[in-house]
Amino acid sequence: MDGRTRILIRGGKVVNEDLSFMSDVYIENGKIADIGRNLKVPAGAQIIDATNMLVMPGGIDTHTHMELAFMGTKAVDDFYIGTKAALAGGTTMIMDFVIPQKGTSLLEAYDRWRSTADPKVCCDYSLHVAVTWWGEQVKREMATLAAEQGVNSFKMFMAYKDVFMLSDQELYSAFSQCKEVGAIAQVHAENGDLIAEGAKKMLALGITGPEGHEMCRPEAVEAEATQRAVTIAHAVNCPLYVVHVMSKSAAKVVSNARRDGRVVFGEPIAAGLGTDGTHCWHKDWAHAARFVMGPPLRPDPSTPGYLMDLLANDDLSVTGTDNCTFSVCQKALGKDDFTKIPNGVNGVEDRMSVIWEKGVHSGKMDENRYVAVTSSNAAKIFNFYPQKGRIATGSDADVLVWDPNSTRTISASTHHQAVDYNIFEGMVCHGVPVVTISRGKVVYERGELTVKAGAGRFVPRPPFSEFVYKRVRQREQVGSFCLSSVSPHHTITYSPFRAQRPVTYIGPAHSRVTPLLLSSVAYITPVYDAAVFNSPDERTDRGC
Repeated sequence: MDGRTRILIRGGKVVNEDLSFMSDVYIENGKIADIGRNLKVPAGAQIIDATNMLVMPGGIDTHTHMELAFMGTKAVDDFYIGTKAALAGGTTMIMDFVIPQKGTSLLEAYDRWRSTADPKVCCDYSLHVAVTWWGEQVKREMATLAAEQGVNSFKMFMAYKDVFMLSDQELYSAFSQCKEVGAIAQVHAENGDLIAEGAKKMLALGITGPEGHEMCRPEAVEAEATQRAVTIAHAVNCPLYVVHVMSKSAAKVVSNARRDGRVVFGEPIAAGLGTDGTHCWHKDWAHAARFVMGPPLRPDPSTPGYLMDLLANDDLSVTGTDNCTFSVCQKALGKDDFTKIPNGVNGVEDRMSVIWEKGVHSGKMDENRYVAVTSSNAAKIFNFYPQKGRIATGSDADVLVWDPNSTRTISASTHHQAVDYNIFEGMVCHGVPVVTISRGKVVYERGELTVKAGAGRFVPRPPFSEFVYKRVRQREQVGSFCLSSVSPHHTITYSPFRAQRPVTYIGPAHSRVTPLLLSSVAYITPVYDAAVFNSPDERTDRGC
């Protein structure tokens, strides 16, 4: 047996999402084989001294776009460079997005992404699939992807009008199919109609620089779409995952929804947690353009700290990067028109350091919560836990040895990504990756990478994640997803698709109730989600 497939990590502190303890970790043939103090292992095993260090699950980046063709160009980080950089930063798995063009096959797009990624990836990966249009073909292919191809998450765009954006009725249909096949509905939550009108207004006023990007996509545009997605998902009892939560307003919507009992997960990203949108007003156009992404980084400098507070306290759940990198020259495609600046920033290499610095080192979260938001929660939500996201016997040997006492300075001059700048340039981070183990092999050690294209594998994800669907199934069984926590005499408002104005009923709450069916509901206002009465006589119509 090759000694490189046997590794003993000795003297470290094992950190999982629920507890920390001193222990050795023995790895054999790509799996964690044993955990305990003073382990006896076969001769020839590679020994890693983790004294005064933390031994954690490798990071899982829930949101990347490697070599994505977008806005007239292609992202410079391909699946080889991007996953190599991920490993250097302590991330051992990425989750990328298949994005079919409108009117094209989801299955064919999935096959293209697999054929592109499989020969290049240095670490394990999985794929979300975007739903960019709606029809019976899409509905059938979603079922096939979930049942046969290991896809249990589908992303819908509420922005990018006339390109990817779905209408509310199409969202309702897509969410319904997600629930039917046991998938998680993901949304890019921005009001595409308002963005389109705002962009026209900015350009008419002569605002063409990167600042115009944020000005036509203010917080309210993100928050409104987030609320609308939460409401539609709740109407069909579908679990919802809001990607790249970028603003205080949108984060509050997710937080309130969770506290109201909704099955909703929010994903802030490294960029939104580590920097802000004031850079978009920088006098140097090239500097400002580096920070253009959608939804935009917010100019309120208190936003990163606010998002981190919510992440630390479980109002937000996981972290990704939305890593979609374009060079300065590519960004210059929009030098005279901000709507043509390719949207995207870096982060796949620096996410683990940024979150440790802004979360753990700052005192906002502890080491266990750090593991939860960088790996474990993602593995649970997307249904591959404890295969990944945990240091446990039998789990995949995707392991990170982390030095919480060392520091490093982030810079484009030293990072491993292909992009020629870094939005975190100059940030000093306490806590650094010392050793990264992927699939049971040391691939990064003290600054040196030893990677091979194609060494990673696709990770299929079964539908109906227990972590997500336990509550969904129970609510479906008892019909409680239509109910709010109401006390006697609450006001409930809803709007049918073709209603000229909302219809409001006031009625008593009862201990034994039957939920109102919402088959014709386009959206439900935030007051309450459904009206429940024992008989029509108990209703008082005040809206007609």
